[in-house]
Amino acid sequence: MKLKTGFIGFGKSTNRYHLPYVLKRENIEVKKIYNRTRKEELENKYKDYDIEFTNDLNSLLEDKEIKLVTICTPHSTHFEFAKLCLEHNKNVLIEKPFATTLEEAKELLNLAKDKGLIIMPYQNRRFDGDFLALKEVINKKYVGDIVEIESHFDYYRPESPTYNGKYYDGSFFGLGVHTVDQIVSIFGRPKKVYYDIRAIRNKNNPDDYYHVELFYDSFKVILKTSHLVKSPYPKFILHGTKGSFIKYGIDKQEECLKAGIMPWDEGFGLDPEELYGKVTYVDENGQDKEITIKTPLGDYGRVYDNLYDAIINGKDKLVKDEEILTVIEILESGFKGENPKIYKFE
Repeated sequence: MKLKTGFIGFGKSTNRYHLPYVLKRENIEVKKIYNRTRKEELENKYKDYDIEFTNDLNSLLEDKEIKLVTICTPHSTHFEFAKLCLEHNKNVLIEKPFATTLEEAKELLNLAKDKGLIIMPYQNRRFDGDFLALKEVINKKYVGDIVEIESHFDYYRPESPTYNGKYYDGSFFGLGVHTVDQIVSIFGRPKKVYYDIRAIRNKNNPDDYYHVELFYDSFKVILKTSHLVKSPYPKFILHGTKGSFIKYGIDKQEECLKAGIMPWDEGFGLDPEELYGKVTYVDENGQDKEITIKTPLGDYGRVYDNLYDAIINGKDKLVKDEEILTVIEILESGFKGENPKIYKFE
C-alpha cells in the first residue's frame, strides 16, 4: 500500500531535504505540491514523477487520497498550516521548528490526538552519521559513565546583512532545534538549562551564537553554535569515567545534496576515513587503548520510513509528543528574560 503525500511549500527545504529521499521510496507517492506562486522551471525537473503542482491550497487539503502533508514554509506559518491540515484530517510532518511557542505546540498535539492523527517535526538530524556514531559509543559504554558531552554546529560566515527577523528566525531555533533534539532523544528532559544566546556579527539581527548547557542528574551536555568559527571544533566530544570519544566533521548528506549528488548516487553521504571518530580509553589492565568508530551511513529518509509505519501500520512515531514539547520549551525559554541565565525545569 502506498502512502500518498502532499507538500505545502516548494522552496529549498522541499527540494533539497525532502524530495530526494521521498522520491526514491517505492511505498510513498508525492501526489501534489502547493506553493503560493508557481515555479514552472523548477516543476519541470520533476516531470517524470507525475506530481501535480498547484497554487490552490484547497485542492490539496480536500484531496482525500492524500494522507500525509509535509509543511516546508517559514517558521511563522508552521502553526497555521499545520492546524489547517489537521482540521482537514491530514497527518502532518512539519519542518523544524515544530512551532514557535510551547502553547502552539500543545494545541497542535491535542488537536492531532483528538482526531487520531500523526503530527511531528522533521527531526532529520537524528539520522546524521556523526550522531549515530555518538549513540553507538554511548550504547556500548566504551567510555564508561558519561561525564560531559559537547556538540557543535558551527560556521564561518562573517557577513551578516541587517534583516528584520523575529526571535525564532535565529540560530537557536534554526540549528539549536537539532542539537537540542538529538540530546533529548537520548536522555529526555533535563533538570536545568543554562543559556547564553547572542547576536555577535550584527546586533540588529536575531541570534547567531548560542552556548546552552543541559544539566542531567550526573552529567551535562554543552551545545554550541557560532557563525564566527574559522578553525573547526570537533563535532562531538564525549568524556566518561573510562575514556573519551572525539569526532570531527559533520554528516555529509547536506554537502552532497548541495553539490547535486543524490541519495541513489554512489558514495552519497559517506564520511571519509580520516574523519572517523576515535575512542581512547583505559582497559581493565590499566593500558591505554584506541578504537576507531566507522561513521554509520546517515539517511534522512528514515523519517519517512517511520511515518509510513506509523500511519499505515499503526507503529509508534519517531518523535514522541513529550520530546516535541521538551524541545520547544527549551527553545522558547531561551528568549524569556535576560541572557545569560539558568532555567529550571519542573
